[in-house]
Amino acid sequence: MEGQDEQNKSRVVKVDSAESWDLFVSQANNQGCPIVVHFTASWCMPSVAMNSFFEEVAAANPDVLFLCIDVDEVKDVASKMEVKAMPTFVLMRGGAVVDKLVGANPEEIRKRIDGFVQSIRGALIFICVMFGSLADGTELKQHEGAH
Repeated sequence: MEGQDEQNKSRVVKVDSAESWDLFVSQANNQGCPIVVHFTASWCMPSVAMNSFFEEVAAANPDVLFLCIDVDEVKDVASKMEVKAMPTFVLMRGGAVVDKLVGANPEEIRKRIDGFVQSIRGALIFICVMFGSLADGTELKQHEGAH
């Protein structure tokens, strides 16, 4: 029961087919949601060792979709994304690959994901300021004397 509770709390979504990959990517794109993908293999110990780290990073970034793909189970997607070694981490926005990291280097992966998320948040703040409202429809008040 305890393991089931932990599994239910996971922010990482396991992709089990090319169809589910297409669905997740399409939905994320439609919602403007960035994606971080962990390409893994059950036989690759460095890749398996990164699973708990990936869960931790996912928990810290609730506004990002975190996907996990076993390359042996979903070969079409691994081939399409040109994954040749595990673990491979891919950062995507708007359906395009923004960054790709190969290897089990938690510090570098965290640094790249943090930078990726910050750049997206920065862009959203800029857009809100330019258009004078927040995503929930709240108007931003301009400073007195602003034109």
